[in-house]
Amino acid sequence: MSLLDIHVLGSPILRQETTPVERMTDELRRLIDDMFDTMHAAKGIGLAAPQIGRSERIAVIDVEDNPIVIVNPEIVITEGSAKAEEGCLSIPEIYGDVERPARVTIRALDRDGERFELQASELLARCLQHEIDHLHGKLFIDYLSFLKRRSALAKWESMRKDFPQNIRKFPPGEMAGRHGEEAL
Repeated sequence: MSLLDIHVLGSPILRQETTPVERMTDELRRLIDDMFDTMHAAKGIGLAAPQIGRSERIAVIDVEDNPIVIVNPEIVITEGSAKAEEGCLSIPEIYGDVERPARVTIRALDRDGERFELQASELLARCLQHEIDHLHGKLFIDYLSFLKRRSALAKWESMRKDFPQNIRKFPPGEMAGRHGEEAL
């Protein structure tokens, strides 16, 4: 198990567009394994490459013991609308209600570079959208109203000192987030 540092709000890489992956390599597959390890240690259900300081267009998701790797993902169909609370491993302890499409269809490459299409609803659809947003430099707080965003940022400002150089480290076994809740 190899745990990676997680970049938190304020780290410039979280606001940058990622670079499409040209071809899958053993190094990228090891990175994906480390991303899953880090996400699980942090008690999250999704993690995108920028969150660990990488610029590749890669994210990992594990909703209800269904691990998914998405490389160069794109949302091709959206349907409906749903509002639910979201959190983020890069903005610990901050939560907000975000309205997103209720159902999505995405196209992506898997860990072996094979194309696939996935239809999702509910939590998986939300998680896919959240992680794909990360790959384009967008965070869930960007969807909050002005007042809710200002409140979230004020709370974050008071916690920022806990993350020197905008980095969050995870010793093995550390519990992240509110008890019993998961972050995207």
